[in-house]
Amino acid sequence: MTRRDKALRTARLGTFVTSAALVGVALVYVRALMFTPIERFQGPAQKIYYVHVPVAWSALLAFLVTGVLSVLYLFLKDRKLDLLSASSAEVGVALSVAMLTTGPIWGKPVWGTWWTWDARLTSTLFLFLLFIGYLVLRGALTDFDMRARYSAVLGVLALGLVPFIHMTVYWFRTLHPAPVVLKPDGPSLPGVMLVTLLLSVLTFTVLYVGFLMQRYAAAVLEDVREEEAAHGLP
Repeated sequence: MTRRDKALRTARLGTFVTSAALVGVALVYVRALMFTPIERFQGPAQKIYYVHVPVAWSALLAFLVTGVLSVLYLFLKDRKLDLLSASSAEVGVALSVAMLTTGPIWGKPVWGTWWTWDARLTSTLFLFLLFIGYLVLRGALTDFDMRARYSAVLGVLALGLVPFIHMTVYWFRTLHPAPVVLKPDGPSLPGVMLVTLLLSVLTFTVLYVGFLMQRYAAAVLEDVREEEAAHGLP
């Protein structure tokens, strides 16, 4: 099977996974709106929690994957690792837009402000801008080896920011709430809310996988076309 055929098969599978995940997201949010109780202190505004937290998890997962694949590329020089790393970065940037949009919408009625320059929010925005630069760098370089090497270095540098962002609520004074699930003494969410959150995290993770498969397939097809053009093939 050729690279093109494999990419097309991956694209079809990715479309199926994405479609299933979108249906799952819709069903989870029906559960969140209609069958999950309203939080006592934050009121209905807290419902956006079931989108914001899972999409933030998926965005950071995408950037984490990019960083790990970047490390592997620097050692192995495998073309597929670079294409997969870049694809994950693009998906992460798209998910980050949703994360940085839903956060202020939730924060305004709860904190009384759309944005505050605390450690969690500022470092997350910095990570987003760093990956915008990552994508711009890839678009500016035409030599594959140079593009892959330079972007891998950026991906490795960004890798350390992911655990840092998680720890900011413990290390700094911040308006951003501390985790209520990943706690040493166990989750503090009521059972119904916890199930809704975990279902949402699962569906957004599957959505990330579907997006990644589709974008990687597109990257491979583009790479095949570039190779064929370089060799003078139609």
